Amino acid sequence: MSKHPISRFYVPELKDVPADLKEKILAVQAKTGFVPNVFLAMAARPDECRAFFMQHDSLMHKESGLTKGEREMIVVTTSGLNQCLYCVVAHGAVLRIREKNALIADQLATNYHKADITPRQTAMLDFAVKVSQNSHEISDEDFEKLKAHGFSREDIWDIGAITAFFAMSNRLANMASIRPNAEFYGMGRDFK
Repeated sequence: MSKHPISRFYVPELKDVPADLKEKILAVQAKTGFVPNVFLAMAARPDECRAFFMQHDSLMHKESGLTKGEREMIVVTTSGLNQCLYCVVAHGAVLRIREKNALIADQLATNYHKADITPRQTAMLDFAVKVSQNSHEISDEDFEKLKAHGFSREDIWDIGAITAFFAMSNRLANMASIRPNAEFYGMGRDFK
């Protein structure tokens, strides 16, 4: 267990969190067995916390041409490039579970071009990386490459929106020095 605080900023006790946010946090705790640090760190700013999780859920849990695993691939890959420890570790755990693959998160966070993924997923991540690192260079050619791999315009929007949302999340987590829970490190490591 780390002796470091979970954030540079004030983190409320769960008992002091507004009822609607507390209910959401307790539901996650019931499912995972622990409260992800980001929930408590964000709960210090309730209105922003609500908006943050509404946007997160609308991108990560809706019906889409992207699988839930592919969405997590985007998060882990771009968070690695943005050097966001929290998002790489937390979403890496979710990715390992969604894909039933103990290796994938480490591969993507380090070098997605050497990861054991499909050419379609590599094209998706090429686009996500470009949105994350060089969005001003996006062109119609990038859309054509994705369409050639079967992505619809809605899918392309989702890739870009997930990337952009987590670019913000990465920067907030880095600025606030939000630490990943120790529990995340071991999750999903037992797949063969």
